[in-house]
Amino acid sequence: MIEILPVEGLARFLAFCRVPRLLYKGISGFAAPLDAERWTLHAAKFNPHFKLVESQAWLARKDGRWVGRVQAQVYHEDCAPRGASRGQFGSLDTIDDQSVVDALLETAENWVRQKGIGIIHGPFSPSINSEIGLLIEGFTAVPMVFMPWHPPYLKVLVENRGYQKARDLISYRYRLAEMDDKIEKSSIAERPEWRDRLHIRSIDYSNLSAEVTTLVDIFNDAWAENWGFVPLTHEELMSTAEVLKYVTPEDGSFIIALDGEPQAFGIILPNLFELIDGFNGHLLPLNFVRLIARMRKSAYKTGRLALLGIRRSLHRKPAGAAVLFAFVEEARERSRRHALDQIEFGWVLEDNVAMRRPIEWLGSKVDKIHRVYEKTL
Repeated sequence: MIEILPVEGLARFLAFCRVPRLLYKGISGFAAPLDAERWTLHAAKFNPHFKLVESQAWLARKDGRWVGRVQAQVYHEDCAPRGASRGQFGSLDTIDDQSVVDALLETAENWVRQKGIGIIHGPFSPSINSEIGLLIEGFTAVPMVFMPWHPPYLKVLVENRGYQKARDLISYRYRLAEMDDKIEKSSIAERPEWRDRLHIRSIDYSNLSAEVTTLVDIFNDAWAENWGFVPLTHEELMSTAEVLKYVTPEDGSFIIALDGEPQAFGIILPNLFELIDGFNGHLLPLNFVRLIARMRKSAYKTGRLALLGIRRSLHRKPAGAAVLFAFVEEARERSRRHALDQIEFGWVLEDNVAMRRPIEWLGSKVDKIHRVYEKTL
């Protein structure tokens, strides 16, 4: 018998956070995040996203053990996702058992339906601005920070439930050693026509709140027309930046100004899974010391372009192309300073051809595909 239990109280919340590492331990391609980091993602007290939604989470129990989880949410009317449903599910992780998936998704669907919503999209875990989609390709690719991982069987179980593709999200593998022949040696920013117009600087962590204001403004302008877009709030990005500033190199994040006005930015995160390899989600008692030691070495081999934005006014214009190539050049050079072997560009909507073409022109290869599903209730 399968029991579906609402996540209420501290014990069930902690169980909800650790379910994936319990279910997927030992499966090739899976890397366990820190339990403590998952607390900050899923707790309404720590994640400002939950101010934008009404939400509920559940656990599935079978034969006395946890076998799955799911979360559902409905966005408030004043912050509805662009083109997507206000009703969503997320954080779906289960054993290979159709009855468990059916029980969890039926519970989430009924909850959303009772809120007056006729279509459900997901997984959003918990939002488009954090972890999104169900992994359908790239199961054994390098695990990357803040990118959800799922076993191959979960796609089949979800589709058996009647869910259909809404959008695919593409992540690219960018190997620095393979890019030398693709990018001209001369810098875009140093060419005469752009030398006095383009200016690139690192993000100032000593003035973080003001910098976050700039990043949020660019990001929301750049992404406003994309499917599923929900404006990123200053509070959301600030809560993340306050933590990441301790593990992200100062030159890993930068802003590009054109004619004195900030027009684009990029944030390259070191792959934190390299720091916590072998921790199995635990930080205490001894792993904390190991973590500090690894942070001091900062010898990352992989990283992820986690956030980027170029203002819409530059899209499909020569100045926008110059900014984009300056962005790519800067990302490459900054990655070389830290001896990174690989950067993941993730993610890009499958229909965002304007962004996908230059990434593919550089020789980047598709590394992972995550899918957002939909179902009429």
